[in-house]
Amino acid sequence: MSETTSVSDQPTTEPTPEASPRHIRIFDTTLRDGEQSPGASMNLSEKLEVAAALSDMGVDVIEAGFPIASPGDFEAVRQIAQTVRGSTICGLARCNEKDIDRAWEALKVASSARIHVFLATSAIHRQFKLRMTPDEIVERAIAGVKRAAAYCDDVEFSPEDACRTEHDFLCRVVEAAIDAGASTINVPDTVGYATPGEVFDRFKMLCDRVPNMDKAVLSTHCHNDLGMAVANSMAAVAGGAGQIECTINGIGERAGNAALEEIVMAIKTRQDYFNLTTGIDSKRLVPVSRLVSKTTGISVQRNKAIVGRNAFAHESGIHQDGMLKERSTYEIMSPEEVGFSKTDLVLGKHSGRAALADRAKQLGFTLNGEQLQSVFDRFKVLADKKKEIYDGDIVALVQQQISGTSATQWTLLDYEVTSSRDKTPRVRVTLGHGDQEFTEQVEQGDGPIDAAFWAVEKITGIELVCKDFRVRSATLGRDAIGEVNIEVEHKGRSYRGVGVSTDSVESTILAILNAIDRIAAGQNDPSENELPQP
Repeated sequence: MSETTSVSDQPTTEPTPEASPRHIRIFDTTLRDGEQSPGASMNLSEKLEVAAALSDMGVDVIEAGFPIASPGDFEAVRQIAQTVRGSTICGLARCNEKDIDRAWEALKVASSARIHVFLATSAIHRQFKLRMTPDEIVERAIAGVKRAAAYCDDVEFSPEDACRTEHDFLCRVVEAAIDAGASTINVPDTVGYATPGEVFDRFKMLCDRVPNMDKAVLSTHCHNDLGMAVANSMAAVAGGAGQIECTINGIGERAGNAALEEIVMAIKTRQDYFNLTTGIDSKRLVPVSRLVSKTTGISVQRNKAIVGRNAFAHESGIHQDGMLKERSTYEIMSPEEVGFSKTDLVLGKHSGRAALADRAKQLGFTLNGEQLQSVFDRFKVLADKKKEIYDGDIVALVQQQISGTSATQWTLLDYEVTSSRDKTPRVRVTLGHGDQEFTEQVEQGDGPIDAAFWAVEKITGIELVCKDFRVRSATLGRDAIGEVNIEVEHKGRSYRGVGVSTDSVESTILAILNAIDRIAAGQNDPSENELPQP
């Protein structure tokens, strides 16, 4: 039989309407392969928190770590095995006695445990890394699986670099591993080299040629070096895989792994095509994504599929108009399905009148045709100056159109800060409002920035919830100008503020005042605009 078959020979994966959906196991390796991302190491408490979140979400198998790698990794796997219920807890081990014994020592307290043993099989790994013959590889694989199977019934075997291993030898190793006691065979694309057609062919070949393949579940583990990890994973399932190995946010060494959230939502959204199911609660995808991002310090790119900030955001005027008429014109799934609260119609320079009118209406303003056109004209000028228009900007534009006046400005006249490591910060702020001056001194907060918020709130009488706080250097050198960007919430609306100074506290106060000016512009109730007494 030839080593490969033509991609054109691949049968359609579209199921017949009466076929029952096939359940796919989700094997999450965020705590093992994901943690191998540079800078993504987690401490024990963080790993326990992530493991609990994965289990609550419905992950079938959690690969908790590589117990022999370090005492910390061992303890993390042991405690996860001891405390997490509802998911099978897995530990990784090379095909040698010490690794396998150490893995079982960590896993034996689990209510459901799996030992995952691996051994490289490709010619390049045999020659340059292991310096072992094919016969020695098979012998080592059999010994490793048998030792793991003596500890527990659930043993997974991975022929590392399987997607670059010769078909004949791969079949030989897989058959031997199953005979030795492996109940799951993982076929990894270790270096992210394969294409979807090649992956399908390889899995289909194993199903056709390995005589005892029916005694084990085929698994896929794809890396994303060429950006095809998710596509390759789905091709593997079409070829016979019953388990997908993936990570939250697609993190992992080099370019990462197949992203769990993309796998789950592809299966859920296109069930008409794949006819598959998982046990994942998709509404937990965004919260768990944010937990992993916060824990590892690896930010999720804004346009990341499913969980990125822009995944359900629309700025194009044509798209926004379609969304306002019928959501399904431009969204194939709802944001609520994955854990977002709602669709975000982002107002920017590409937005149209329909989106602006809709946002103004949400903010309590109904504009006639002439008013809308006037506000829209000024909106376009503003949108050319800034990337994103906030609710406060819209309110200010509408108020200016309706009243013909601009909001009164608060100005920073003076401030003084005292802060040290072990003492409560003290901030004295003096603000100007027209020809009046107001001074407030506070001794509270977690630092001078927090104290500055308190002082300004007391003077202006406007309470704020800080949703985002960013500082960046606008120039070079030790005396660089710092730009503070804040996003605050007041009475359910979002406002943006910007402040620039060589002093970070001053930049913060200016940014707060900038946001408060936008808030004041939108307060229609005269009583809310009454000034505090000096």
